[in-house]
Amino acid sequence: MSPQPMTAGPRTLRLGTRRSRLATTQSGHVADALQALGHEIELVEIVTEGDISTAPLEQIGGTGVFASALRMALHNSDIDFAVHSLKDLPTTPEPGLIVAATPRREDVRDVVIARDGLTLGELPPGSVVGTGSPRREAQLRALGLGLEFTGIRGNVETRIARVTAGDVDAIILARAGLARLGLTHLATEVLDPIQMLPAAGQGALAVECRADDAELIALLAAVDDADTRACITAERTVLRELEAGCTAPIGVLGEIVEGFDGPELSLRAFVGTRAGALELRRSMVGAADDPEGVGIRLARLLLEDGAAQAREPRPPTDGPPSTPPPTSVTASMESDQ
Repeated sequence: MSPQPMTAGPRTLRLGTRRSRLATTQSGHVADALQALGHEIELVEIVTEGDISTAPLEQIGGTGVFASALRMALHNSDIDFAVHSLKDLPTTPEPGLIVAATPRREDVRDVVIARDGLTLGELPPGSVVGTGSPRREAQLRALGLGLEFTGIRGNVETRIARVTAGDVDAIILARAGLARLGLTHLATEVLDPIQMLPAAGQGALAVECRADDAELIALLAAVDDADTRACITAERTVLRELEAGCTAPIGVLGEIVEGFDGPELSLRAFVGTRAGALELRRSMVGAADDPEGVGIRLARLLLEDGAAQAREPRPPTDGPPSTPPPTSVTASMESDQ
């Protein structure tokens, strides 16, 4: 009897993730969903520049620094796919890669963690809030509570420790990160989007792989959520369109709502300045199956109403003019927390 031909075993998929507890937890959720469908997953931890450096994100290249090392690993075929916090990704697509799935989104809201269990309104004027996010600072200043602000970086646990140690009176974090870590009980207030619009893509994950891996793209489609994809597409379109004339703090939120003729996409945006000199809030409703069009129309409305005036001036330098930055923009100038 001739020997039977050997058959290849199931493909083990290498999932690249940042090393922080939040990042590995997020990646673990995606891995669990794929394993439940019968796929073998191996987590591969990748260290990014954003994890190593303690400098403000504006100085080291924005939140794209969290994605660059994972993307390099994809290009080098060291991993098969990667899980990012969506707001870490530049709005310009990466050549050779594709966001194959956006799983169902977590809570989009920001939360306060303050000393003595206080809410924002209970913090006395002059209280110091730790945040590295221009978006959060601008919207908090617009509330007129007389708060002071200081830059803060680090993972969720490190930031919480700053409040416990008394270094700051409060911090602002994304509720999604706390939920994924099982720490929502530490929040002293959940901020309604009326007070604080989130960053584009906040609470959402992006599952990215090589664009030529058709088998994996088809496989990852099983964990894609259509409503999440529509909302984040509209949000990131607003960010992309405003980049041509605006580098100001931006908050934006898309939601699928029930309209007269079926599901519609409701989109709200905030554009301001850290100093609070400008505060624009506009909204738009459109077809749920045309998220990019809705985003473009809202961005144009914002620009018509003065969003370009919110451009943050660059600090003067003694040397020759620097090379202008690329037109791509990260979803926010803040980390994934």
